[in-house]
Parts: sequence; structure tokens; C-alpha cells
Amino acid sequence: MCRLFGLHAGAQDVGATFWLLDAPVSIAELSHRNADGYGLATFDREGELGLVRAPIRAADDEAFAAAARDTHAAVFLAHVRYADTGEVSEANTHPFSIDGRVFAHNGVVSDLEQLDRRLGADRGLVGGQTDSERFFALLTIAIREHKGDVRAGIIATTQMLAREITLYSLNFLLAAAGHLWAFRYPEHNELYLLTRAPGGPRGNQPLDEHSSHGTIRMRAREGARRPMTIVASEPMDEDLGWQEIASGELVHIGPDLELHREIIIDEPPRKPLSLTGRAADSQVQER
Repeated sequence: MCRLFGLHAGAQDVGATFWLLDAPVSIAELSHRNADGYGLATFDREGELGLVRAPIRAADDEAFAAAARDTHAAVFLAHVRYADTGEVSEANTHPFSIDGRVFAHNGVVSDLEQLDRRLGADRGLVGGQTDSERFFALLTIAIREHKGDVRAGIIATTQMLAREITLYSLNFLLAAAGHLWAFRYPEHNELYLLTRAPGGPRGNQPLDEHSSHGTIRMRAREGARRPMTIVASEPMDEDLGWQEIASGELVHIGPDLELHREIIIDEPPRKPLSLTGRAADSQVQER
């Protein structure tokens, strides 16, 4: 399945290295499971957006390696893709960017023609073929309709999809300058949150974490002296503070690392999607 990763370091830029495909550990496995593209988006403390993405394995791309090694930022959002809707192309590679926000999705939303009808004249916001980018476009329109209120736009969009559209999972990360939002719905695909104190569980550790599947790795010496909040598709280290985000729960991390959690959908999808073929394979949680 695709992998999501987000990090918020508050008002300070941190140096971090991400290996979305951890070649030294398990490149062979990863090249089979998540080889359909990668993306890394960042916002520095001045609000400047950086974005690098390509429809290839991260381990094969020097531009990704350079960006991951050299970037300093306050907010990071990363995604590795296992394609289920849309061809393998840059246009279909997450994260997507609209209105100064970036978005990455792990899940499947069906009824693409109905989504297009709802987008109407705003279908031009979608540059590729994916359900994910259509989801982001609908979310963007809702935020605009709510006069820039991101929370209200997320609630309106996800509740509409849960009621009216056939779907499997809406898990996503959304980032903007100083902000990171995470949402999980329903329970199929896991999502975890870690509020990490400086130095981690032993008080003296830099941040040097990798998932048990080798899918995402992040290294930051600043983790020894600065707090950080992390969202990921699976716990990434031995810290006992990892918490599972609940189905229907929206998490918001603000500029000063203030954390707000709330359940915004408390019932299952009215039109649950049963997956087959590659779409089903894309949503299998590796163990």
C-alpha cells in the first residue's frame, strides 16, 4: 500500500533526510511494492514551499536524494505510491499542490464520473487521472466556499464522501505553511501519531527512525533538542508514545505544535467499496 509521512517541527527549520525507499535495508522488496512514484513537499519557517516528485522509485532518483539530504524545513510531507487509479506519470504522483497547500492520499475513492460532475467547471484543478487528486480538488473547493477555513472544508468534504460516494479509504495528509492535518477513515488503513519530546524516549536521541518495512526513513540531529510531531502509516521506532489515530479522526498540528484531535465522522461509509485486483493489492498493509 502507499505510505504517508508527515513531520512538524514548529517554528524552526530542521535538517532531515528521508529515504522513501530505504535501499540499504530492503530495496528489492520496496522496488516491487512502492515503485510507482515518490513525492516530498516541505514548508520552511518563512512559508516557502518546496516540492520534488517523480514517477519512479525514490532510490533511483538523484534529485530526490539531494532534496532529502539538503532540505531544511519546518513541515515535511512525504508519499510513496503504489498505483491503483491512473497511469504511472508525474501528473499522477503525490503530493498534489493547490492554493498553497499540498495533499497526499492513501486509499481508494470510486465513482470518478460523479466526482467530476461535482467538480463541474473546477475540473481544471485536476491535472492527472487519479481519484486522489479529484478528492483534493473537492476539498480545495470546500475550503474556498468556507472562506479559507480548512477544518470546515475537510469536514464538509469527508462527510459528503462518506454519505454519497463509494469509497474504500480516505486517509490523507494535508500541509500548508505552519500547519499539518491528518485524517483516517474508515479503519482499513492505519495511521499513527507521535508527539515526540526532545531526545525521544531516553531524552538524548537524535531522530533516526525507519519503518519496520523500510518504506520511510528520516534522520534529524535536531530531534535531540527540539520537539516534533510525526504522523506515519506505521510506528517508526521503539518510542512507546505512538498513538493510533481513530477512524473518523481529524488531527491538526499548528504553528507552535499545538495539537487538536476530534472525531468528525462517527459512522461507517454508506457505500463501502470492495476491492479486487491491483486496487486490492495497493491497500494491503504489509507485515
